[in-house]
Amino acid sequence: MGKALVGMIAGMALGFAGYFGGFGAFLLVAALGAVGFGVGRFFEGDWEFGDFFRPRDGRRDRR
Repeated sequence: MGKALVGMIAGMALGFAGYFGGFGAFLLVAALGAVGFGVGRFFEGDWEFGDFFRPRDGRRDRR
């Protein structure tokens, strides 16, 4: 399935949620979509759990 098709389906889902459920449903669908995207990337191996808790260059940012 192409990225354009996935984007279209996600946009349609958000549109239906916003139209029929209101702004709260729109935000809920958007938030759950973002969580699902993150979980999918994690299970595909693109992200690791430790990536969220350590600095990118391996040292602390001293300001």
